[in-house]
Amino acid sequence: MAVSSIFNDAIGPVMRGPSSSHSAAGCRIGLLLRDLIAADIETVVIDYDPNGSLVTTHESQGTDMGLYGGLLGWQADDARMESYKAGIQAAGIAIQVNYLSYGATHPNMYRITIANAQISHTLTAVSTGGGMIEVQKIDGAAVSMYGDYHELLIYGRHLPAIQANLPDTLTYDFLEHHAGDRQFIELKSATPFSPEEMTAVEALAEVDFVRYLRPVLPILSRKDLEVPFIYCRDMVAYGRRHSLNLWELALRYESVRGGISENEVCQKMSHIVRLMDSSIQQGLQGTYYEDRILPCQSVGFKERMASQTLINGEPLNTIILYVTAMMEIKSSMRVIVAAPTAGSCGALPGAILGAAAVMGKSEEDVVHAMLAAGMIGVFIAEHATFSAEVGGCQAECGAGSAMAAAGLVVLAGGTLEQSVAAASLALQNSLGMICDPIGKRVEAPCLGRNVMAASNALSCANMALANYDPLIAFDEVVTTMLDVGNSISHELRCTGLGGLAITPSAIAIEKRLQSIGGC
Repeated sequence: MAVSSIFNDAIGPVMRGPSSSHSAAGCRIGLLLRDLIAADIETVVIDYDPNGSLVTTHESQGTDMGLYGGLLGWQADDARMESYKAGIQAAGIAIQVNYLSYGATHPNMYRITIANAQISHTLTAVSTGGGMIEVQKIDGAAVSMYGDYHELLIYGRHLPAIQANLPDTLTYDFLEHHAGDRQFIELKSATPFSPEEMTAVEALAEVDFVRYLRPVLPILSRKDLEVPFIYCRDMVAYGRRHSLNLWELALRYESVRGGISENEVCQKMSHIVRLMDSSIQQGLQGTYYEDRILPCQSVGFKERMASQTLINGEPLNTIILYVTAMMEIKSSMRVIVAAPTAGSCGALPGAILGAAAVMGKSEEDVVHAMLAAGMIGVFIAEHATFSAEVGGCQAECGAGSAMAAAGLVVLAGGTLEQSVAAASLALQNSLGMICDPIGKRVEAPCLGRNVMAASNALSCANMALANYDPLIAFDEVVTTMLDVGNSISHELRCTGLGGLAITPSAIAIEKRLQSIGGC
């Protein structure tokens, strides 16, 4: 399993669409499929298992949009994503979707066959939450690809002979032989393969053809990768030894994890913070998108704040305003940052940027708070999940609340121990939260739960700053969240088959959306 990264797992990807588990993950799978067949796509057959979640959600939550966009070579934040159907039609790609049981072992499992007149390939992959993926099979052979390496697949007739004759100039981190419907050698590299290297490999007598699958994650992995800590308890001990705050620990961790300088880490987070702020400011101007459930509500809230007709409560009201604006931007198909997911993209930036606006904090202060939040997210990604299909909404909004709580403590100048206490309290308060999207959209009750997550984060940050005792160590709360998620029924984990999603009002909303051309 890949070691978790702040920018891979916790804060990101930059994307459009309702759901990172569907839209962004689908896009990444599509991009890998495109490389697998060297961009020469004629037909695509997609199999979804009814025992998973994709049968009921692949259209409404943006899987089709992301996957088809990836097949066309578009990135997750591409402005053309809305026109994915027209793009597929213009490209002459025929797509067939089947619902059939094939023993899927994950609720977000894709089995896809991609073909042209000369060749076909089959790929099986899962979306693991927050836009992260794992390719588990290619052409019937078991693999493990997360999109964090340059992958060279060398198909041929005699793999040992191919390996023996590989050019001496060819560098790679790992080499594996695979035998399924076809046999191939897989080379993983932290650095790109050059055209000259590929030409030399293709010229070998035993080689039939070569495929180059490019990374789809922003932070790559490498051989012998080690990080200073991977459990929160170890991080706290490390921080005490070196007298480091949570954001400083995050900076050190991500620098080591990504093999990049601490300055580059700060620059990446500054870019993300600016994107988040830009999205919120756009949302405050008002949004409209026909195929959504909720109207624009942030503008009305802002007017009520200005006229002082709301119950006074700062920075809470500004946080509510910012969360709402971000969620409305997401529902309008504009650019967001999944933090940690698209479904929970409002809570963390709404809480941090909202509080920072009221407190008069600088961009640098916000960057430090976001780094701290990202570090808490790494522990959740590493030891639990961000996927509502696996853990319910506690894994999305609950995780976002814990991340935001830690970030708010850093924003207020709190200690390492107080930051971790806030995260523990916030996640404890979120245990058992189900995922029951109305109209099979990631819109409601998602908005309210993002507001609740941000409000919870603010409360827990203040409790921690006042030295309230969380009692349960954060690592234990993360493990508990995963255990609780496993006990939540299938119908209450983002399938649209239980909870508020099956009330008469929700069914009426779904019919209305279908009548205007929705899914």
